[in-house]
Amino acid sequence: MPVVVVANPKGGVGKSTMATHVAGYFAGKGRSVMLGDADRQQSSRLWLGLRPPAARPVATWELGEGNIAKPPKGTTHVVLDTPAGMHGKMFKDVMQLADKVLVPLQPSIFDIFATRAFLDELAEHRKASKMQVGIVGMRVDPRTIAADKLQEFVDGLGLPVLGYLRHTQNYIHLAARGLTVFDVAPGRVERDLAQWEGICRWLDN
Repeated sequence: MPVVVVANPKGGVGKSTMATHVAGYFAGKGRSVMLGDADRQQSSRLWLGLRPPAARPVATWELGEGNIAKPPKGTTHVVLDTPAGMHGKMFKDVMQLADKVLVPLQPSIFDIFATRAFLDELAEHRKASKMQVGIVGMRVDPRTIAADKLQEFVDGLGLPVLGYLRHTQNYIHLAARGLTVFDVAPGRVERDLAQWEGICRWLDN
């Protein structure tokens, strides 16, 4: 049962957008997916509450005090949305569970430096395990200097940039309905689906 963790110590970088979309992608492929929300803000849980009955199901779990609960029986894929500033025992517990870690990262100098120590720690952890780590540029045009700087920074860590997701109202409007780009007619979100292709290949491998 693969466990995909979405993590970044900085808030407001798009962790919940990433986590809900990964869950929506797995659900769209007919997987029995569970989306766990370990963040105090509970954005992913809110999204689950908005998800319409007609959409492909995404289950949830209950988070015990200081512990991560087990997924429901029959779950084939787990996605975990984590809080900003995750460290210490929670960081260790989550990384022991993780098969893949997705790090959404905005290409600003402030976000890059705020995430540097976390990525260094992930890179070290990856060396000692089979865990895979991938970066996703959030709210960025891959043709810009900012994207080049992000790529240059990540290259120094030996981590792949899986894709760049543009800044679009599509994510906002879909989230308000408990949906993802994988839940609507492809023609409506064609450009966004194209940007997800590299991320999806990585998730499937």
